Amino acid sequence: MSDIRSTVEITVPATSANIGPGFDVVGLSLSLYLSLTVKFGSPSPHPFTITYSGEGADEVPLNPYKNLLTRVALYVLRCNSQRSFPADLISIHVDNQIPFGRGLGSSGAAVIAGVLLGNVLGQLNLTNERLLDYALMIERHPDNVTAALVGGFVGSYLRELDPAATVASQVPLSEVLPEYPPDAGENWGLSPPLPPVGIGHYVKFNWNPSIKAVAIIPRFELSTAKAREALPMQYSRKDLVQRFPVYLVQLLIPFLSSSASFFLGKVFNMQRLAVLTTALGQSPPDPELIYEAMKDRVHQPYRKALIPGLPAVTSLITPDTHPGLLGICLSGAGPTILALATQNFKAIAESAREIFAEESIQVDWKLLEVVGGAKSRRSSLTCRPQRVDPEENTRLFSS
Repeated sequence: MSDIRSTVEITVPATSANIGPGFDVVGLSLSLYLSLTVKFGSPSPHPFTITYSGEGADEVPLNPYKNLLTRVALYVLRCNSQRSFPADLISIHVDNQIPFGRGLGSSGAAVIAGVLLGNVLGQLNLTNERLLDYALMIERHPDNVTAALVGGFVGSYLRELDPAATVASQVPLSEVLPEYPPDAGENWGLSPPLPPVGIGHYVKFNWNPSIKAVAIIPRFELSTAKAREALPMQYSRKDLVQRFPVYLVQLLIPFLSSSASFFLGKVFNMQRLAVLTTALGQSPPDPELIYEAMKDRVHQPYRKALIPGLPAVTSLITPDTHPGLLGICLSGAGPTILALATQNFKAIAESAREIFAEESIQVDWKLLEVVGGAKSRRSSLTCRPQRVDPEENTRLFSS
């Protein structure tokens, strides 16, 4: 009897990007997870099954050529000369705790899970740096995917590549992850664009473990695309010159040649960000310092019309009114609000709930930890997996 690969479990954390002034620069990994259980068995011509539970279970397509996780995995496999999913793959079960469209990195987590899945299926043994290259071909902003991959409190940027690599890294997403036609099979789309080496760089900052994240989650979705449409194309000179340390400006130099007005707008908050990246690692944390350092004038003011209650929450809930609060900001593109605190978590969340209720918006809240990054590991399960009937597989593939 041939050896059967062990079941593999993949976990990827939720993330919160921006963290106040760090627009498109910093991210946090948080203790909500996208989890995959990948089972193998004897090689077979029958298709594998995809099943899903948790957040979004009724919305996710289960056809491997339509599901984001498996499309990303197939992209990684084909970039490494493996044209199809392995014959010994029996099933993938996905359990998701990360709500869709709430600013908690659901799409970034899916991309990282897909990259890790491809790495596992192809037995590729790719480094984290190379895994990030694949992720950045799909998710072009590094803040969420980097935090999901490496964990913790992370700053990231896109490198200035040589001309050929720059063109390769900017291939349209429709070529990286093409929309497979209904009759797509393993012979369709065999030549994906390869990612250049070293697209993104990152650094991990210190984090005081006494600081928790209160995620206040309104019960409506807000797409990142819609939230970005609310941002201005240009920012005033006053906005640009108030807050930026030299070393962080240098990090942004690679961006300036191609899109000066947009990325100069990002520079507005960099002085506060330089303070914040140190202050959140200090013990004890300084509420006065952190609260001021988490203010933003680059993206939150322009998104307030999309999130009724946002200005009131960020201005009325303060360290003076709520001892233990350190800072409060929009999580990613929203609509989730992230409050960093060391105590009185419920009081902070309930005050935010009351403010949103005045706007007729219901919210949920969760107390989250800042956690480590994505992992794949062999499961302790020892039972030999069995294939289900092929007709059942076909049913599960339907979208």
